[in-house]
Amino acid sequence: MNTDSACPCGSGKTYVACCGPYLDHGQRPPTAEALMRSRYSGYVLAREDYLLRTWHESTRPETLDLSDASQLNWLGLKIVHTEAGGFDDMQGVVEFVARYKIGGKAHRLHETSRFVREGEQWFYLEGDFRK
Repeated sequence: MNTDSACPCGSGKTYVACCGPYLDHGQRPPTAEALMRSRYSGYVLAREDYLLRTWHESTRPETLDLSDASQLNWLGLKIVHTEAGGFDDMQGVVEFVARYKIGGKAHRLHETSRFVREGEQWFYLEGDFRK
């Protein structure tokens, strides 16, 4: 990804100043929301390695099938609500809406995701989907 490009997560920052350090350089997101945003960027960029690495081992699938990623056109991410998930918290919740198109048809994913922190690292635990 171009270093001057806007971050896919919609933060308004460049990729290298936002999610890039987490996806490309092994830095750890400091909050549950930062992890949520970086995981969205991971899906946009089809980064199976990052998505699996940041998924809690108790719920992590063995593999992800991102083979159709080139058919997805991600349109944006909106954070609806966050609960805890800060620097000193051990758990956090992030509700979000991700919009995308497949074959010209618009879709949205509305999820409330749960995160846990172990040591200095946040992990995605699970999510509840809404329509």
